[in-house]
Amino acid sequence: MARIIVIGSGFGGLGAAIRLAARGHEVEIFEKRDMLGGRAYCYEVNGFKFDGGPTVITAPFMFDDIWAVAGKKREDYVEFIPIDPYYRIFNHEGRKFDYNGDEDFIASQIAQWNPEDVEGYKRFMATTKPIFEKGFVDLADKPFLKFTDMLKVAPDLIKMQSYLSVYQYVSKFVKDDFLRQCWSFHPLLIGGNPFDSPSIYAMIHYLEREWGIHYARGGTAAIVRGMGNLFEELGGKIHLNAEIQEITVDPDRQDKVTGVRLADGTIVKADHIVSNADVAFTYRNLIAPEYRKVNTDRRYENTKYSMSLFVIYFGTRKRYLDSGLAHHNIILGPRYKGLLDDIFKKKVLADDFSLYLHMPTITDESIAPEGCENFYVLAPVPHLGAKDIDWNTMAVPFKNRILEFLEENYLPGLRENIIAEHYIDPLHFQNTLNSYQGSAFSVQPILMQSAWFRPHNRSEDFDNLYFVGAGTHPGAGLPGVLSSSIIAENLIAEVEPDPAPVTRLNRPHDASRLKPETA
Repeated sequence: MARIIVIGSGFGGLGAAIRLAARGHEVEIFEKRDMLGGRAYCYEVNGFKFDGGPTVITAPFMFDDIWAVAGKKREDYVEFIPIDPYYRIFNHEGRKFDYNGDEDFIASQIAQWNPEDVEGYKRFMATTKPIFEKGFVDLADKPFLKFTDMLKVAPDLIKMQSYLSVYQYVSKFVKDDFLRQCWSFHPLLIGGNPFDSPSIYAMIHYLEREWGIHYARGGTAAIVRGMGNLFEELGGKIHLNAEIQEITVDPDRQDKVTGVRLADGTIVKADHIVSNADVAFTYRNLIAPEYRKVNTDRRYENTKYSMSLFVIYFGTRKRYLDSGLAHHNIILGPRYKGLLDDIFKKKVLADDFSLYLHMPTITDESIAPEGCENFYVLAPVPHLGAKDIDWNTMAVPFKNRILEFLEENYLPGLRENIIAEHYIDPLHFQNTLNSYQGSAFSVQPILMQSAWFRPHNRSEDFDNLYFVGAGTHPGAGLPGVLSSSIIAENLIAEVEPDPAPVTRLNRPHDASRLKPETA
């Protein structure tokens, strides 16, 4: 039996902790905040429950797999509700476009914008299946620890035209500018710029089409709570308000980490450490530089990071069921590429914005007081590498601009009806979530920061230090971070025999066997 410490309790950390505990290891989670979840923290304000982070649940079978590994059933802990439409997307004039998993319905929606793009969309979708089979089924839960691992898949990456951006790839099939935006925004869900992210990320659309988009009754926090309960049932230990100050290193064998030192000075020993903390923060702030030959400060200073986010959580005393909004709404601004250039390249706070507006009480009234509505609105903004944005002075005016826009265009009388409110900005990502440069999704998903080029799941400097979460392979988003937990489990299993028998779901290894009804 190995003693394993997991730093942080985002979905990657929780997934790894459950998998390792199910194998019979002694596993402890150390979380700096007062609640599990990491970015999926739950804010409770005046009777409203606001999901702090991920709200779009794809690949539900990956959660099923976690419970199956422990010999349990996910549905006994968490209820998933399919959402239809998946998204309601508005152009800058307020004209809407819905899509779901019904190809005929999507075709009818496309025809309202540009009938010629119906066939182009079908060709686009036909190409996303092999991209998904290679990019997700074959590669997502495989570690890229050696450069030769990258060379082996290079021909496939070329065949999939990964040298094209998602926007360029979509544009080969779809001509209408608005529809191009509808099929290319997905990299933003994992911190990527559609004009820079490689076309392999077009597989996100296939993933949604095949398995749908779901909501967990009670919010994402219900999944976190269910995973925490499962972990403790397996004998795992959870330490909240337990901030790590240092990862200790064996001075005689400098390729081994030995444990952690907490803020109160307590030393906890471990055979293996899995960090779900930000990768750059873990190396730069928790491990002395003299022990880091590969993962130097300079390496992470020269890495490109995703944008940050400005998020407002608000609850109203009235319902807005006649607003024309859906559960998930994308509100696109008048500029697409120009705004993304401002966010990712120029790093300036533009006068305009595009928004994701979450309205979960359409599906689940339990997360708000009776007769009230629960909202979450998100605007992508530059990370803290921007030199001329002082969020200490600009946060409240920016928040007010967004609320004013929503009131004028979608939610009449909004501000006078708000009875609960909270917001987070890039400083929150830096100071509370320990995310380098206040990035919301860690390392930006570009071709030269993918697979082997991303921070590795097992450290090059320490052979018993592992990484899960958004900053390592395969990347951000729930399917990505859950896949990283499989990688960490398998890497530790290579060097630690299972002390207990493992009950496993028959995990399919080819896309043809991944069926929606198994979700």
